[in-house]
Amino acid sequence: MANLRFEVVAEAFKKRPVEVEAPKVRPSEYFAKYVFNRQKMYKYLPSDVYEKLIDVIDNGTRLDRSIADAVAAGMKLWAEENGVTHYTHWFQPLTEGTAEKHDAFVEHDGKGGMIEEFSGKLLVQQEPDASSFPNGGIRNTFEARGYSAWDPTSPVFIIDDTLCIPTIFISYTGEALDYKAPLLRSLHTLSEAATEVCHYFYPQVKKVQTNLGWEQEYFLVDESLYSARPDLMLTGRTLMGHDSAKNQQMDDHYFGTIPERVQAFMKDLEVQALELGIPCKTRHNEVAPNQFELAPIYEECNLAVDHNMLLMSLMKRVAHKHGFRVLLHEKPFAGVNGSGKHNNWSLCTDTGVLLHAAGKTPEDNLRFVVFIVETLMGVYKHNGLLKASIMSATNAHRLGANEAPPAIISSFLGKQLTDLLDHIEKADKEELFALAGKKGMELDIPEIPELMIDNTDRNRTSPFAFTGNRFEFRAVGSEANCASSLIVLNAAVAEALEDFKTRVDALIAKGEDQTSAIIDIVREDIKTCKPIRFDGNGYSDEWKEEAQKRGLDCEASCPVVFDRYLDKESIEMFAKTNVMSESELKARNEVKWETYTKKIQIEARVMGDLSMNHIIPVATHYQSRLAKNVEGMIHIFGGEEGKKLTARNVKIIREIAERTEAIERGVEALVDARKVANKIESEREKAVAYHDTVAPKMEEIRYQIDKLELLVADELWTLPKYRELLFIR
Repeated sequence: MANLRFEVVAEAFKKRPVEVEAPKVRPSEYFAKYVFNRQKMYKYLPSDVYEKLIDVIDNGTRLDRSIADAVAAGMKLWAEENGVTHYTHWFQPLTEGTAEKHDAFVEHDGKGGMIEEFSGKLLVQQEPDASSFPNGGIRNTFEARGYSAWDPTSPVFIIDDTLCIPTIFISYTGEALDYKAPLLRSLHTLSEAATEVCHYFYPQVKKVQTNLGWEQEYFLVDESLYSARPDLMLTGRTLMGHDSAKNQQMDDHYFGTIPERVQAFMKDLEVQALELGIPCKTRHNEVAPNQFELAPIYEECNLAVDHNMLLMSLMKRVAHKHGFRVLLHEKPFAGVNGSGKHNNWSLCTDTGVLLHAAGKTPEDNLRFVVFIVETLMGVYKHNGLLKASIMSATNAHRLGANEAPPAIISSFLGKQLTDLLDHIEKADKEELFALAGKKGMELDIPEIPELMIDNTDRNRTSPFAFTGNRFEFRAVGSEANCASSLIVLNAAVAEALEDFKTRVDALIAKGEDQTSAIIDIVREDIKTCKPIRFDGNGYSDEWKEEAQKRGLDCEASCPVVFDRYLDKESIEMFAKTNVMSESELKARNEVKWETYTKKIQIEARVMGDLSMNHIIPVATHYQSRLAKNVEGMIHIFGGEEGKKLTARNVKIIREIAERTEAIERGVEALVDARKVANKIESEREKAVAYHDTVAPKMEEIRYQIDKLELLVADELWTLPKYRELLFIR
């Protein structure tokens, strides 16, 4: 075992870039090659069926099941021309991953043979076992039935020989057991609420689309080195490991030259992603060694979420081909940056107006202010819930350290927008607008320059930053499903917009002019949501104190933060917006608590195993070698001189003994803490116990192990070290 580390290091050094043969045509010609998009629909579907399906996709009309057979036939014809033999409903259960069950296009022909068949019924609906997925008690083993139902708004695609059909996943009794169903509900209710407010400014608007542009950060580790780290294999992160002498302190990795093997991986990944319709745009080195980022062009939110889930799966497959493992854990290495997935979120009308972008007229800028302020209102009112939506056992390691935003939700607006809102809040109403004859209202709101996107600066410590024509939700974790946070954000903003319109309409009903009424309510809301605005250093202790004074949620315990889902205000918001019922929220929280417990439980078991079977045996072996050296030196030089010459070794022997004893005691205490926690029946209280009593003990053990790594001879240490994991490419 002592030689495995050096064997895998030598193997990693020998690896060369895998040759990637790019398509001979331009990306635009092979983009969406394996996607049943509108172009394919037009070709393979009857014209009347095509029109009805497009109406469903564009206008949200209910799917006419009578066209399902024709759609299925067209899909099957296209799929078979591409060598497809199987199909699957592709959905996103509460596991943070995707799920699929492949069935072949075959049925009995009634004559002893087989025929290829794919009906509309199989396209539209299937019945996976709902009890075998996380469900929070909604489905028991003896109540296993659940349904997956086709989502026509996200196009079908091909992976290898399988036709993948994006679907929602619900229980037999109708509760959502996935991320897509509540996401679609939140998008619908936000569109309705935003459209109603848009009618104050643009009566012709029929719907509002939510856009999402995600930025996927990740680490790449050589597969050979990965295989020699059981903690990476089983938990996704290193549970031990001393800092490398050089890590990211030289700032030389960020935007640096992409290593050759990594470049080949990225090229291969991009080609396959483009063929699947994922519009990859940007690739670069990130801050930490062996950390990278991929970002696409923004898309409609539901499609963007599907593409991110698909990309994460694709990354793992392509990385294996290139001799890498992708690490999507938010904090795989201590002491260097973790990985996030910044969500760039914006709203756009069907007429092409970006609602968070400033305009060229006073009226456009009033619309801009309204949507900025009401977004802030939603974030302020539900800041604790938004934090709960991005919190997990893995993301908790990242928040508040090394350029990740803190675990307190606030919004950075930049000086220009802050000054604008302060001006509107403090100015006399008569100064804000004046009647000007036939011209109507002329607002005294400073014109926002078109270059505002460059004038907002950037605050890396802000969880929710305005960046010119959108908000960037930076707290989302790298391995998370984007839908988790977007469900909350969409619902919160929808509620704020609905409340805004109700109050404006009430003033109008009393005879107040529409523009005057809008300004009255905006001024109220600017004052109300002011506590969420913060342009300073989110890492500072002063901000934590200030945030508490402002009434923002400062809870840092992951299991306790999940309580925000069950607050009265949260339950009411989700019910009012028709996004999730109370029973769905309770079930999801049960899943969140159970998942948290299991992740910490696995880490604790791996920590105990590595401590007792790797670390202590290696340390005591080195200790024995030193003891023999001391014994031999004293035998040769005599007692007094021998003791003097071996003093350093004796000191190391003693320190190894003390640290291995501390590790052994720590492992015993860790096991005892787990036993106590495991007896707790409540999933919430069990998760809290794991957070409070189990997780801290692992940090205590890690401290001792990392010190031993510096003491024990390098040739004996069995686990690949940080310098190897982070710098061998």
